Amino acid sequence: MPVSGTFRFNVDINEVERRLDVVLCSRLSGLSRSLATDLIRKGHVTVCGGFKKPGYRLKAGDEVKGIIPPPDPVAFKPEPMELHVLYEDPYLIVINKPPGVVVHPAPGHHTGTLVNGLLYHCPSIAGVGIPLRPGIVHRLDKDTSGALVVAKQASVHRHLADQFKSRRVKKTYLALVKGEITERAGHINLPIGRHPFHRKMMSTVTQKGRMAETVWRVRERFKEVTLLQLEMKTGRTHQIRVHCWAIHHPVIGDTVYCRDRTIKKRLSVSRQMLHAWQLGFVHPVTEQWLNFKSPIPKDMERVIQCLRKEKV
Repeated sequence: MPVSGTFRFNVDINEVERRLDVVLCSRLSGLSRSLATDLIRKGHVTVCGGFKKPGYRLKAGDEVKGIIPPPDPVAFKPEPMELHVLYEDPYLIVINKPPGVVVHPAPGHHTGTLVNGLLYHCPSIAGVGIPLRPGIVHRLDKDTSGALVVAKQASVHRHLADQFKSRRVKKTYLALVKGEITERAGHINLPIGRHPFHRKMMSTVTQKGRMAETVWRVRERFKEVTLLQLEMKTGRTHQIRVHCWAIHHPVIGDTVYCRDRTIKKRLSVSRQMLHAWQLGFVHPVTEQWLNFKSPIPKDMERVIQCLRKEKV
């Protein structure tokens, strides 16, 4: 969601007869339909000085004004949690994040996040980085598993963040995707930005896309499924999921970008089959190159074994 503050705009010709809540989503980057509706219903948005319903059809020249109040503070506290630690020293910790776990607290996820468990395991991360994301340098989607590095000190956080920004971190993923890919390897260089109509999705067809690059190669082929190894050269939101979708080989089990439910049902998949397999970076203090490999989670390994049996 956009930062708090005021906004004002006049309806243009392309927005005439469109719903107020829909236009708000398109005008304010990162604003979901539900949040736009909430702002309108709570009286934070006016049209020509008056209050309207979310479904109000805009007219040419209508003046839309509003305010986005500051978000309610998210309270979170340390919670005991079993963590699969791949590496730890006084400066940082590398975790093998299981699928189904949210990385940091947010509205709707105040407890049970990885940060809650990390605060219990290493309280020193409190105050490191962004307050609501202490220690967090990068994130993985809730249903994506794998290696994730967390900083214990502010200077370490800055150093790691700079490595991610300058693309010096090596990020290698494994993904089970729809279809049998005949090529041995490939390269995807397509910009990624917010989907023009579906605000919760990203897309390669967008007016404000940012350059994104993914390199892939086939590790194993199965019936109607391919196991890919992918290296992210950039770090855009949903990058691998969107790039695989763009080349017509979406990640199996991805409820956002893969509409084929047949394979998902056949393999009893309950989440997207995407795993952050390897993570490499320079240690901010020792300056040594570190590389970590995260074991394939049990649910994904089960699917791979099932696919191998089908080949026999």
